[in-house]
Amino acid sequence: MGGLKLVTVEDRKALRQFVELPYTLYRDDPHWVAPLRIAVKELLDRRKHPFYLDAEAEFFLALDDGRPVGRIAAILDKANNRFHQENAGFFGFFECVDNQDVAGELLSRARQWLVERGAQVIRGPVNPSTNYECGMLVEGFDLDPIIMMTYNPPYYPVLMERAGLRKAKDLLAYTCPTAALESRKIDRLAERATGLRGVRVRPIDLKNFEADVERVWNLYNSAWSRNWGFIPMSREEFAAMGKEMKQILKPDLILIGEIGDRPVGFALALPDINQALKPARGRLFPTGLLKILYHQRLITNVRVLTLGVVEEYRTSGLGAVLYATLIRNGRKLGFHEVEMSWILEDNVLMNRSALLMGAKRYKTYRIYEWN
Repeated sequence: MGGLKLVTVEDRKALRQFVELPYTLYRDDPHWVAPLRIAVKELLDRRKHPFYLDAEAEFFLALDDGRPVGRIAAILDKANNRFHQENAGFFGFFECVDNQDVAGELLSRARQWLVERGAQVIRGPVNPSTNYECGMLVEGFDLDPIIMMTYNPPYYPVLMERAGLRKAKDLLAYTCPTAALESRKIDRLAERATGLRGVRVRPIDLKNFEADVERVWNLYNSAWSRNWGFIPMSREEFAAMGKEMKQILKPDLILIGEIGDRPVGFALALPDINQALKPARGRLFPTGLLKILYHQRLITNVRVLTLGVVEEYRTSGLGAVLYATLIRNGRKLGFHEVEMSWILEDNVLMNRSALLMGAKRYKTYRIYEWN
């Protein structure tokens, strides 16, 4: 690495190299799922993507004699710092060859950029926040990632620890065949809650999609506000994410829980589009789109991304209603395997519930921290 050089991504060539690096690094990895390049470029577009309306970011590229060997983004999320009353910075989009010097230079440059802007603690990886793909895989390298979950080689955690980063929090993933999920207890709780408390659960209304997304946005920022790592999303950011998800969602797997006319709970599960994306290798053309459309019909897995209830109704049983309905609907739609992710390692109730339902923990992701 005698010719190692770090550059700021400031032109089209550098951005193209930044985007393309993982496609080179993971070329022979049987488990990596290549994201669509067009989607990656949209997420990195600091002029157009709504995340950057309330955030700053700088992208760095490591070159060895002109050849890209690593990348990182330094991210200053103003929404996080206002909400948590802290001076935090984040790093994300980290990719690197198995070389500690390269990793150390990238992490140091991102840290320097953030400290210069007032950051007192630095966490990551987040791409670009905990509302998107986040965490570094530290357990479960022998399986493909499911939708909106990360994947990386086993040497990445070693690079982090040798660079001086330490665990801030682990994020856990559970899996279970839908046929094996033990839902009798949840069904009984759901029936009791529905009968006694006037709980109503309905699917998202595609005819009034934007209005329902607005309802869910308010609910999301309320129900998850006390969770570790939570970052409130702006209306524009949430709407953009909803528009993207609309292309693959199943209405019966996006549930709104209501008491009277008030939305008080929300659950979201998505088909594992990664099963359809993998054969396309990150390209829509010339044949990628056809491959995606073909394999989309063969998706067998579903991921429960999020489930939450506003604080005053968390003892109402609505969470059980949402879970039971997701399970029933997933089975009816023909999904064979369900992943529940991610769940914070210290969320005792949710971890216990997953185990009681018959799921097993099979992957662990880690958020690292510098003080």
